[in-house]
Amino acid sequence: MLFMKIIWVLLTLILLLSLTIPKSEGQFVQWCIADEQTPNELLQNALDWACGNGANCSMIQPKQACFLPNTLKDHASFAFNSFYQRLKHKDDDSCYFRAAALITDLDPSYGSCKYEVLP
Repeated sequence: MLFMKIIWVLLTLILLLSLTIPKSEGQFVQWCIADEQTPNELLQNALDWACGNGANCSMIQPKQACFLPNTLKDHASFAFNSFYQRLKHKDDDSCYFRAAALITDLDPSYGSCKYEVLP
């Protein structure tokens, strides 16, 4: 009887841990977003660079799922994350953008705007 209780407790703990730890291929999921303290001019330069160097910026165009809210910070966050997801395994600085971005483990997705996570 005690053995069954121990097994039940262990299985419950395993289930709870698997539900509370976000994972992707056995790792924590992370996103790259704009640092709110970055001046707009630097943020715009970093956004332009990200979109011109591999980030998928199509979703932040007018009438697309991530266009609204139409703010520099939101658009930069989406672009930074797109760039980061593509290069995170190749380049440790893929979420730097001259200190305009930072890593978060909180999903920045909202409504129909889903920030991608690539393995």
